[in-house]
Amino acid sequence: MARPSLRERLTAKRAAEVGEQGESGEGHWYVLHTYSGYENKVKKTIESKVDARDLSDRVYEIVVPTQEEIEIKQGQRHNVMKKVFPGYVLVRMELDEETWYELRNTPGVTGFVSSQNKPVQLTEEEAQNVLKGMTAEPPKVKIQFAMGDTVRIIDGPFADFRREIDEINNEKGKIKVLVSFFGRETPVELDFLQAEREI
Repeated sequence: MARPSLRERLTAKRAAEVGEQGESGEGHWYVLHTYSGYENKVKKTIESKVDARDLSDRVYEIVVPTQEEIEIKQGQRHNVMKKVFPGYVLVRMELDEETWYELRNTPGVTGFVSSQNKPVQLTEEEAQNVLKGMTAEPPKVKIQFAMGDTVRIIDGPFADFRREIDEINNEKGKIKVLVSFFGRETPVELDFLQAEREI
């Protein structure tokens, strides 16, 4: 009996790594590990591969989980999209030898999240929790202050005062500082935009 060719051995090995695929026909969610900062580039490259190699019947959706965040820079609010899981891309697909090979060999991809050399599929609940988290929550204000920080008030009647933060309310985007007013310390609530941290 002839020894199997290298291609046949690789095919058998890859089939074992790919594992069993569900019968739903809708694919399953898998997680690709990427170099940090390459997530969007990987997504675009995979989308191009799907089109070029006619894989749209097996690769359905590619997602870089992000969430909107509000950053305050130089007294201005800026909405930015922050990656929820830096270094990871979610893919809903039918996993077979070809799709495994094409995605695994995408520049910037270091591999599938795997267990015992088999790509691990997310449960539907895990996938839905990630996807809901991208849209359900209102934008969060990126915290630039910490308790005890000294801030300079840049707006309002106490402009140019320098005070220590006494309280932070991230949900409202407010801080409280104690200001001497008529000989006593009075708490003053400020919007994040009304103060800047002293360096």
